[in-house]
Formats: sequence, structure tokens, C-alpha cells
Amino acid sequence: KAKGAALPYNGMISGLTYYVRTTGFFSLYRGLTPTLIGSMPKAGIRFGLNAIIKDNLRDKDGKLTPGKNFIAGLGAGVAEALIIVAPVETVKTKCIELNMPFVKGFKHILATEGAGGIYQGATATAMKQGSNQGLRFMWFNEYRRIVTNDGENKLTPLMGLFGGMSAGCFSTLGNNPFDVVKTRMQGTQSKQYSSTLDCFKQILSKEGMGAFYAGIVPRLGRVVPGQGIIFMSFETIVQNLEQFAIFQ
Repeated sequence: KAKGAALPYNGMISGLTYYVRTTGFFSLYRGLTPTLIGSMPKAGIRFGLNAIIKDNLRDKDGKLTPGKNFIAGLGAGVAEALIIVAPVETVKTKCIELNMPFVKGFKHILATEGAGGIYQGATATAMKQGSNQGLRFMWFNEYRRIVTNDGENKLTPLMGLFGGMSAGCFSTLGNNPFDVVKTRMQGTQSKQYSSTLDCFKQILSKEGMGAFYAGIVPRLGRVVPGQGIIFMSFETIVQNLEQFAIFQ
């Protein structure tokens, strides 16, 4: 099979070394500003809409099947993708590839591609975020049901941490191909693909199935602890807020 252009590094460590040597240590933080800007509203949309969808999917006994939990997470993920993640991730990806700070990179995208360039790869992003959150919420809700014995026991912060970490691992292994396609569609070389489907086909034909799992180790290193902290924080905040009548 034909291979794509060879990368100047062959793993996570060599990649870190390459970028520090060629573009400086702080280039590792390119794209941090849009990530921070999008984090708070993204989490609010994700958890808030997931709760709303779940409430509408419950049966007469208030129960939810794993499938319904997946659908609730899927809906929340697609919504956050179209409202927040697609533009933020596009700017972040291009800032990293162009080695530009946020404001300069944002202006460059507008000048060279127009406003549409901000939403490049929106379809791939919606597929990635939808499957991501669907898998995470499905896993975490089943985990919480089991460890709390259907809500009879309290979910401790440590339980929440482990649940979030395992959910992050599960979702990453399940949807990394969508993440690879999303990154390609949002990058500076995206014009070589006519659509999200064409991107899938080209990667498969030119680079093989293994290309869909490129970068999975560093992604696991980022997602697993990150999701552990996010789910632990969310569950702890909710438990504390429920002590107040207004939130009950």
C-alpha cells in the first residue's frame, strides 16, 4: 500500500524532542488559548444538554438503558461540536500547524480562507464529538450504576475519578479514527480531501488501517486523566449543589 508523507519523528518522545528543537519549548502550547476559551461553555453544553436529553428518555420508572445513555451523550456531543468545538478546534489545529499564536492564527485563517475556514471539518468534528460523548456517558453511567448499587451508595470523588478515567480510555479506543479524520479535515492540507468520506477513503487506501490509530498513545495520556478530573469534578459539584433547595 502506498504510504503518506513520512513524519520527521516516529513516536511521542521523538515528536516532543523534534518540536522543542525546531520550534522551541513554548510551541508545545500553541493552540492553548482557543482550548481555554472553549472549555467552559463546551462542558456546560455537554453536561447540561446530556441531562436534559436523559430526562426525556427515561422510562416510567425513571430508568435509562445503556443505549439511551449513548443517545443522550451523542446528542450532547453533536451540539457542543457545532456550537463550540468545530471553530475552536479548527483554529487550534491551524495555529499548531502554522506555529502561530491564537490572534495571529485567527486573522490568518480569516484572511486566507474567510469565515468558512473557521468551520472547516465541522462534519468530522460532529462525528468525533458525538461518538466520543456517547461512548463516555454510556460507560460512566453504567459504571456509576454498578459501583453505587443503583444509587443506594454515594459516589465518592475517587470513584468518580476512576470512572471518568475508564470512560476516557473506552471512548478513545472506540473513536480514534474519527479524531484522526477530524484533525486532517481541519488542518492546513485539508483541501486535498473533497469531503469527510473522501478523507476516510484516502487514509485507508494510502496509509492503511493503522493510520486511524496514529497518535493514540499521547491522546490516551491527555484524555484519560482529563476525563477523570472532569467527571470527578462534575459529580462532586452536583452533590454539593443538591444540598441547596434551588438545585433540587
